[in-house]
Order: sequence, then structure tokens, then C-alpha cells
Amino acid sequence: MIRPLSRRTVLSSLLAVPAGLVVAACSDSSDKAMAETPAAPAEPAAAAAPAVEAPKSQGSVNMAKLLEEGALPDQMLGNADAPVTIVEYASMTCPHCAHFHETTLPELKKKYIDTGKARLILREFPFDPRAEAGFMLARCSGDKYFPMVDVLFKQQQNWASVQNAKDALLQISKLAGFSQESFEACLTDQKLLDDVRSVQKRGADEFKVDSTPTFFINGNTYKGALTIEEMSAIIDGML
Repeated sequence: MIRPLSRRTVLSSLLAVPAGLVVAACSDSSDKAMAETPAAPAEPAAAAAPAVEAPKSQGSVNMAKLLEEGALPDQMLGNADAPVTIVEYASMTCPHCAHFHETTLPELKKKYIDTGKARLILREFPFDPRAEAGFMLARCSGDKYFPMVDVLFKQQQNWASVQNAKDALLQISKLAGFSQESFEACLTDQKLLDDVRSVQKRGADEFKVDSTPTFFINGNTYKGALTIEEMSAIIDGML
């Protein structure tokens, strides 16, 4: 169940969120996906990987409605006319989302996005003020949205569950070109915060998103951090 968050500024909330909150950011479906993902390094490319059956979708949504403009413009990787569209709802403090972005997305980008076969739209679904802050900083970074998201996921353990998330996020943001002033201006932008929350609310209300990551692949619903093999099995069946 999604609980409404208070309207106090995200900046002031970064010192108040319990460090353990991050573990509540993902659902049981994501836990299952993570449990099935091997922790060991992948086999060399030359080794033949066993065939993976495409996971069954957990429902579907109207694709035209899904792609309607929301409170914030969609952030996209790939070509708009790609035959396969992947819409991902994620939370910046969700470890399973971070796992997907660190392990599956690079291969997905190389195999499908960069080749024009698929595109990825990332939408904000924060579960807590720290996740809101991460997405707000990504939005404030302008055309560096995806690089900022990538850095925040890779550095997740260094800011999402530490006692002082404000200072940790500030240090990461400075590497992306933020000053102290622009950092604070971003995280006290009430309209941006409202818009991020609107994206989440729409995902929950219209498309029944209740966990992260949730993927809609050409309208079919999949929950959990899918592996590249599972993604490939789904996408190849649509091409």
C-alpha cells in the first residue's frame, strides 16, 4: 500500500528518515526476481547461455493511455519509433531497481536500445523522501538525467541508508556540476516535488503500480528486476 508523504520539503526530510527505510522500497515480487539472479560474474560471451523462457506477464494496460503525457516530460533512452517500448517505474532507494540498472540495463542498451529495437522510458515512483530527492536532482540536472540516475543507483549504499543523506547527496551532486545553492534550490522546489509525486500517483491509480521495479513492455506488465535473458526472451517475441 502506498502511503502519502508529508508536504515538508525534501531537503529537511533527508536528516529525518530512518536508515532502514530503504528495505521497504521493493515488493515481494522484486525479492523473488533478485533471488533468482546469480551473484557470480556472468559467463564469458563465448559460452553458450541456456535458453530462458519469457516470464508470463502479470496483466496489461492500454499502451496509448500509458504513453499519454503526465506531470513531467518522459525521460527516454532510444528511438521514439522503436518497435518495442519499455516503461519502467522505479524508486531511487530500491535496491532491486539499482540491481537492474547496474546489471541488466547496460546489456539491454547494447543489444536492443542502441540498435533501434527498443526504447526505455523511466518514470519516477519514489517510496520515501530520499527517493524523491534523488529523482528531483536528476530532473534538475537537465540533459544529464540518465547519467545522474546511473550515478545515484551505483552509489545507492552511500546515500540511501546513511544517517546524513543530505551531505552524501550534496557530494555526489557536486560531481555532477551542482553548487550548494543549486542543490538546495532543487530540493526546495515545491512544484517539482508535486510533479514527481503526481507521476507516482498516476502510476498507482491508472496502471496499478504498487512495487518497484515495474515494467510495461508493449503494454504487458512485469514486476521485479528482470535479467537480460528474461528481457531478451520477452522482447525477441515482439520483434
